[in-house]
This record gives sequence, C-alpha cells and structure tokens, in this order.
Amino acid sequence: MGSTVLSLRIDGELLDRLRGHAAKRGMSVQDYVVRTLIRDDFDERFQTAVDETEKFYGVTGPT
Repeated sequence: MGSTVLSLRIDGELLDRLRGHAAKRGMSVQDYVVRTLIRDDFDERFQTAVDETEKFYGVTGPT
C-alpha cells in the first residue's frame, strides 16, 4: 500500500484548535485529523448510505 500527500489550507484559529485536541491525545495534528476522518466521517457516511439503501429497498432488519 502506497501513500499519498494531502495538502490542506486551514484557518490559523482552526489549526490552533486542532493542535490542542491532538496534544491532549499525544498525537501530531496530521495523525489526529486522519484518525478523526477515519473514525467519525467514514463510519457516519457509511451508516447513512446503509440506512438510505435499506429505506429504498424497504428492508426492516437482518434477513
């Protein structure tokens, strides 16, 4: 598995907030952001997609 660079331009105030959150967890800002995206954003989007698919097909529970 390779790696790719993602460059972001963010507000200084937001960066300070991210630094604070990362420091509380003993992490770098980069690691904190990636971990947050993986945990929160992906899981939330995936669950929303599953819910919408189930609504579309009328599924009410596991079969």
